Amino acid sequence: MREESMISKGNSLNLLDEFELILESDPLIDEVGFIHPSQFVTLNKEATSSLKHEDANFWSRDHKLAISTDVLLPLYNAAKDAFMHAISQYKRHGNLSDASGYASNLESEAMKHSKALLLLSCDFGTAWNFRKLIVSKKQKIMLFSDELLLSALVLSYSPKSEKAWCHRRWVIKMIAGKCSTLQDIAGKESELVEKIAERSKMNYRAWNHRCWLVSYMTTEQVLHELKKSRNWAGLHVADNSCFHYRTRLMLRIMEEHCHKLEDGTSDENNEIYQIWQEELDWIEALIKRYVGREALWLHRRFLSLSWIRHFTTTLGDTSNYRACKSSINGDIGIFMDNELHLANSCSTIPDNDFEDFQAQAMYSATYILWLTKQISDSQGIELPEKPNLGSLETMLNMACPERSFLWDILTRITGKCDEVLKENNC
Repeated sequence: MREESMISKGNSLNLLDEFELILESDPLIDEVGFIHPSQFVTLNKEATSSLKHEDANFWSRDHKLAISTDVLLPLYNAAKDAFMHAISQYKRHGNLSDASGYASNLESEAMKHSKALLLLSCDFGTAWNFRKLIVSKKQKIMLFSDELLLSALVLSYSPKSEKAWCHRRWVIKMIAGKCSTLQDIAGKESELVEKIAERSKMNYRAWNHRCWLVSYMTTEQVLHELKKSRNWAGLHVADNSCFHYRTRLMLRIMEEHCHKLEDGTSDENNEIYQIWQEELDWIEALIKRYVGREALWLHRRFLSLSWIRHFTTTLGDTSNYRACKSSINGDIGIFMDNELHLANSCSTIPDNDFEDFQAQAMYSATYILWLTKQISDSQGIELPEKPNLGSLETMLNMACPERSFLWDILTRITGKCDEVLKENNC
């Protein structure tokens, strides 16, 4: 065992040299994976004359790279040792500016080893930080582009790597204001997230990155993203992160609209109302089609709350309210009536053995309880039709009897809100 360990240690530097040579010879590698040695036989059979590299440890063709799992540990140890030694030398001599370019060579060595190391261990924070240091010092667009390529390569095998996503955001912040194609980059980033989300389900980090990108998008891009992401969301109704992204897009649209209203440059209430109405109709159709999906009900809560705040909070300002009423039918009674009809249609439990129907009934009842409180908290709004709290509590107890204590508390809170409103003649 000791002899095998010494042989492995002796060959590890050769493995690292071979690995880094492959990376250097094909800078356009866009996917890396770790496979069992037995799978190399299958890959080699499928190879054609365009094969670039083939041995027992690595396989590279068509900008795809496979690494044998047998060499991961010695390769990682060699890359880590080489990188740590390189940055140690760089810290010691990096400030020298001699004609021989010694400091530049140390820098290149450390960058080369850091790339190999990150492809083997994506959470090695020191390597990411060193690359930030060098790239920020040089301030070259080409180097920033290389960082985007590297982090995308890391995400090809570790799509939930927080450090890789953070590195991409750092790059975009650095080039903001320096790059004329920033909007194009934002568009490509959004496409990357969608591609990764297709392979990696419930990837919160990827969708969070996409939400962050919204602030760098133009108004046209935001509207395009809202339209484009609808098809994806309709096929992934359980993925709450996708609906959170749509929430971020719609908030951006609302923010810009409010700014224009304040500046007196726009009064397009109809346009904003149309966007919200289409989203409400679409979510209602999905709720009825896909029974018991909590993400859909949560998204409807956002839509309802935004509708109430934007189209009803101006009731105190008579002129604004009349202007709003003249352009859209913003009557809260019509809105609440529609929501009650939706909840009632989703409250029946035709099959007690089918848990999705029970979940649907629970979500619809809790949604109405929540909505009643939101509307009651809005000044000057009186509900035309109060939901029957007793029947709601009964429905909740039938759908989820183990939470009867919680349902009792919720209905009492909602009931007390109504009593306070009546006492104050609201």
